[in-house]
Amino acid sequence: MFYGEYEHTLDKKDRLIIPSRFRESAKEQEVERFFITRGLDACLFVFTEDEWRLQEQKFKSAPFTKPDVRKFNRLFFSGAVEATADKQGRILIPAYLKDFAGIKRDVMIVGVSNRFEIWSKEKWTEYYKNTKESFDSVAEKLIDQ
Repeated sequence: MFYGEYEHTLDKKDRLIIPSRFRESAKEQEVERFFITRGLDACLFVFTEDEWRLQEQKFKSAPFTKPDVRKFNRLFFSGAVEATADKQGRILIPAYLKDFAGIKRDVMIVGVSNRFEIWSKEKWTEYYKNTKESFDSVAEKLIDQ
């Protein structure tokens, strides 16, 4: 559903334009709302409402008696915000999520199939630089399972 990398900039009101290909895909799937939350590796995760409900179900079914489950759920769900794109395809990024991801103005929007991620441009550049060399070896480990 969401594929590719797109460079964008937050406007003065901390709104981000969702890439047109993502908006088209969302429209085809009749998506009206997104959920934005703290992601892994210092980025933000953005889910469609249907995908959010699937993820929510997985995490809710994990045993809350385990400290790591409680810790993850607290940070993941407390950071979540519902977002509806305006007529120009913009969503508001709350200050606490911008702070979490180190986003100032320039961002990279990265499609990851069932979600997209919002990265500070600097962090994405660093992440990509540090991980691109291991792409082949990671693929071999995951695909050969």
